[in-house]
Amino acid sequence: MTKITDVTVVAVEIPLARNFGGSRYNVTKRCTIITRMATDDGLVSEVYNGDNRDHMRAVVDIIEKELTPLVVGEDIFAVERVWQKMFAVAEWNRDRKLVMEAIACIDSAIWDLMGKATGVNVCRLLGGYRQEIPIICIGGYYEEGKTLADLGREMERLRLAGLAGCKVKVGGLSPERDAERVAAARKGAGDDFWIAVDANRGWSVDDAVRFARLIETYDIAWFEEPCHWYDDARSMAEVRRRTSIPIDAGQSEVTSAGVRRLVAAEAVDIVNFDASEAGGITDWRRAAALCALHGVRVGHHEEAQIAMQMIAAIPNGVCAECFEPARDPIWAGLIANRPSPVDGIIPIPQGPGFGLSLDWDMVERYRVN
Repeated sequence: MTKITDVTVVAVEIPLARNFGGSRYNVTKRCTIITRMATDDGLVSEVYNGDNRDHMRAVVDIIEKELTPLVVGEDIFAVERVWQKMFAVAEWNRDRKLVMEAIACIDSAIWDLMGKATGVNVCRLLGGYRQEIPIICIGGYYEEGKTLADLGREMERLRLAGLAGCKVKVGGLSPERDAERVAAARKGAGDDFWIAVDANRGWSVDDAVRFARLIETYDIAWFEEPCHWYDDARSMAEVRRRTSIPIDAGQSEVTSAGVRRLVAAEAVDIVNFDASEAGGITDWRRAAALCALHGVRVGHHEEAQIAMQMIAAIPNGVCAECFEPARDPIWAGLIANRPSPVDGIIPIPQGPGFGLSLDWDMVERYRVN
């Protein structure tokens, strides 16, 4: 057995130069939690998770005070047993999303250690379907003074940077005005560049359908979280019936049971369940298997440092997502050995576990605990 002997977490917070907002939120800093887990035979994890800009310190407290005592002494290969022990912490009447994020940090570190113990990357542990995948950028933000021509030039710049596509923010304006933005993005991108749209739960069913019908001609890869949060499964199912654009959702779910809810409602064509916010790789693979059985494709909400290993592992995986350096200085600078995309494809790191080597000078510069 390879037993866990110690867990240390490092919280990192980096202020951003400008606001990167969507239809219902603002982003002015990038946060993450690095989990260093040691074993009795000298292995050490090196992986980071999440971007909780409001409650990161609460997540750290849960890891240190509640989860670490449960996992020290456990065998890293007993990952399902360890996960069930941690999941019991979420049964109390509390903000369960924070517990699931804390579980994700521990669980991801365990998968990193399992890879290091066996000498293979996490992609191979999960199935190893391929060792490279498409990667797109999340962009097209609402910014003061940004013109339609600026949006078109942004798409062209991302294509030239080697990315496969861009997920453009919508849902903050009227369907007609956002459709104009999508048209400009397609014009700037050209025909072979993926354009997806993300409303961040911004619209009613009728507005979402009206918008979808306005942009169907632009070969849209998917329409993400089109409808308001309340009654979202029923609403998305209705939008899905009334448009030819694939519907994508799942990032707002915190367990694989939530993904089951979306699939059962026939609300989604793609699920982007986020392992960093919903209990880690162990629960993500349950959701991925559920999707495979129902012919649903699988993406991932951000966090390319872990997602590319996971999405590449399965036959129904779609792509990884990243940000430009100004929006995510962690993706841009924290990984000392990060691969770069070429012609829209990023190679999966071949080092054991997640294969990450972090820049600890940068960590120390921005750590807040």
